[in-house]
Amino acid sequence: MGGKRLKEEVRLKIVKEALAGIKVGVLARLHDIHPETIRLWVKEYRDSIPTEEIPMTDEYLQELQRLQNVEQRYEKAVKVLGEKELEIEILRELLKKKNPAYPKNSK
Repeated sequence: MGGKRLKEEVRLKIVKEALAGIKVGVLARLHDIHPETIRLWVKEYRDSIPTEEIPMTDEYLQELQRLQNVEQRYEKAVKVLGEKELEIEILRELLKKKNPAYPKNSK
């Protein structure tokens, strides 16, 4: 949707989802909108939206929150995997050395 103006109804829907607890990053990817744009909309519209119009956790919002949790776990797993790959590379380099920093016949 980059470059196109969204109708106010769509903006309000996205703002309500953000106020319901869905992370701005998730909404940005879902709607193909820059996260800062959504933050500006939230600042602009939050005072005009009555509390009773903010959606409760229904099936759709629960799925978005589940997606947030999956993304967080994925990011953590990628970080751990990167650390493990680095450790493996360091160990491989140590094995290649002819004179490692430790003696082979130490007791």
